[in-house]
Amino acid sequence: MSLRINDTAPDFTAETTEGTLNFHEWIGDGWAILFSHPKDFTPVCTTELGYMARLAPEFAKRNCKVIGLSVDPVGNHSKWAADIAETQGHAVTYPMIGDTELKIAKLYDMLPADAGETSEGRTAANNATVRTVFIVGPDKKIKLMLVYPMSTGRNFNEVLRVLDSMQLTATHKVATPVNWTPGDDVIILPSVSDDEAKQKYPEGWRTPKPYLRIVPQPK
Repeated sequence: MSLRINDTAPDFTAETTEGTLNFHEWIGDGWAILFSHPKDFTPVCTTELGYMARLAPEFAKRNCKVIGLSVDPVGNHSKWAADIAETQGHAVTYPMIGDTELKIAKLYDMLPADAGETSEGRTAANNATVRTVFIVGPDKKIKLMLVYPMSTGRNFNEVLRVLDSMQLTATHKVATPVNWTPGDDVIILPSVSDDEAKQKYPEGWRTPKPYLRIVPQPK
């Protein structure tokens, strides 16, 4: 199954470092980030899990839960977590899924169907595609997908920025321009007529071109 933005995020029940959970039930009425790893005790992923632990309170402020996935057993995750806390200075406070039968990796199109049914004997190299980030909305739809190569650490500040943008644009009829950060000007959607825009923005907007209407970020 090939996943796309706005597809329903596949539901699953899995064993995690915080017990058995059902993904959709766990998300509840908020947002969620699912980020996956090809193998425990790998160097780049160790830095990533530590940094995500550092950012977890910021995601929580935005009503967004965080969950990690690795194909190794949950018991390995707990041992890895100790290394992460020691080397990165931040303890992992979010659940980590043990995907030993590769079911979730296949469900989310991170591994091919013929990848086998066990994590035993597999290496980070042949699990390279299991380096994906998904953001899932309260409607359980996929809002973002990012896939990174093995050698490049993921930019979770960017994931946080995108979440801010999506939460803003879900509430207001605006889009965010290139390199936008919270507090910057935004763009009125083309689907919003000038008459409607005048009601929302009585002080007007900048119009470098008729299709480009720029306003301060709504409160």
